[in-house]
Amino acid sequence: MLIRDIMTVDPVFIGPDATLLRAAEIISLAEVTDIMVVDENQEFVGVLSEGDILRAMLPNVDEILAAGGSLSDAFAFFAKKGKELRNRSIEPYIIRNPIVMKPTDEAAMAATAMVELQIRRLPVVSNGQLVGTISRSDVCRASVSGFTRYRSEEGTA
Repeated sequence: MLIRDIMTVDPVFIGPDATLLRAAEIISLAEVTDIMVVDENQEFVGVLSEGDILRAMLPNVDEILAAGGSLSDAFAFFAKKGKELRNRSIEPYIIRNPIVMKPTDEAAMAATAMVELQIRRLPVVSNGQLVGTISRSDVCRASVSGFTRYRSEEGTA
C-alpha cells in the first residue's frame, strides 16, 4: 500500500510568518496535533506541533512548587506567558528538516517511523511541495477497512 493511496490530500497548513495565536487557533479548529508550514510558493518549510507551542509557554512547575507556589500559580503563569507569546512568530518553533515521506513510499514505512518515533502525522512532500500528510489514523483506517484509495479532507488554513 503506497502513501499516495491513503494520505490526507488537503493538509492543514500555515505560513512561517504566522503568530503563535493563529497557529493555536488553527490547531484547535482543525482538531489536529500539528500543522504543516509552507511558504508563499507552497514550498514545504517544516512542521509546528501543539507540543512545541505548549513547551514555549510551560513554566517549570517544580520550581514554582519549591518556591511555595501551587499548581494554580503554575497555571496562572502558563496563561500569562501564553498571552505574552501570542503575537510572537512561529518561526523559532518550526521543526525544520523533519522526517518526510514521498507519495510513492510504502505506508508501512510511514507507520514504522510514526510508531518508533512517537509521531502522529508526517508530511508528504514531492519536489519540495507539500502534497499531503499521512497520519497514524490514515494507516489504521486503510489497514482495517481494506480501502486502498482512502482520501480524507481536513481542510486548509
